[in-house]
Amino acid sequence: MQIIPATIRDLTSLRDLEKICFSQDSWGILDLIAVLTMPRVIRLKAVDGEKMVGFIAGDPRLSEGFSWIATVGVLPDYRRQGIGRALLHQCEDQLPTARVRLSVRISNDNAIHLYRQEGYQTINIWEKYYNDDTDAVVMEKNRIMRGF
Repeated sequence: MQIIPATIRDLTSLRDLEKICFSQDSWGILDLIAVLTMPRVIRLKAVDGEKMVGFIAGDPRLSEGFSWIATVGVLPDYRRQGIGRALLHQCEDQLPTARVRLSVRISNDNAIHLYRQEGYQTINIWEKYYNDDTDAVVMEKNRIMRGF
C-alpha cells in the first residue's frame, strides 16, 4: 500500500469509494470533480496495486486561519490497518495551517476515536447535518508546524 497524489484521472475510482464509504452522503459528480481539480486542495489516495482503497482531501482556508479535512474514506476491507491514520498524517503534513478541522458523524465511534488519538478535540456539534438528520461532530487539532 502506498499513498500518492490523486488527480482527475481518479474520478471513477473516487466516485466508487465515496458510494461505498458514504452511501447516504456520497458527494455528487460536480463535488468530486471540484475536489480533484481545485487549486491548493491537498488530495491523496491510498492504493493497493492499482486499486484506490482510501482517499483524503484537505482544504487550506488561510483567510479563516485553519485548514479543513473535507473527506477521509477507506474501503471497508482495508479499515483498521492504519490507512486512514497514514492518509491523515500525510495530508496534515502538507497543510499550511497549525489548526486543522474536520467533521464526522456523531455515530462513527471508530473515526472519532482515531481523531481523538491524533489530537483532535470536539469544538462543536452541527445538528441534523447529514442527509438522514444525523448530527456531525466538528473537531479541531492545533498542531506544531514544521518547515512552514
